[in-house]
Amino acid sequence: MKSKRLVPAVTSLPQSPQAEADHRVRRYALTMTIRIVCFALMVLVQPYGWYTWVFAIAAAVLPYIAVVLANAGSDSTETSAESPVAEIEAAPTVIAEKSDSDDPLVITIHEKPQDPS
Repeated sequence: MKSKRLVPAVTSLPQSPQAEADHRVRRYALTMTIRIVCFALMVLVQPYGWYTWVFAIAAAVLPYIAVVLANAGSDSTETSAESPVAEIEAAPTVIAEKSDSDDPLVITIHEKPQDPS
């Protein structure tokens, strides 16, 4: 009995490099937008209190976090494919011998160039 092969599934393929780069840029932009909001809240929220320090620390730490997250690519070391379905065993096909006689099931068309007259 033959061993069943696993058919690679599209869902098990890694993300394309362009899609991964786009995802990292969006994540970086979102983190830096949160940083700008923290700066604005630090300045605009009155009266100043303990939350002012929280906004200041967040605004100071978020650039480091944004760069680390943007530079951390996905782990592309996994190469195994997961098959959602098993391969179906097919019955062996029988190939008939080719004969030189004209077979009625085969249609042959012979074309000749036309005279331009």
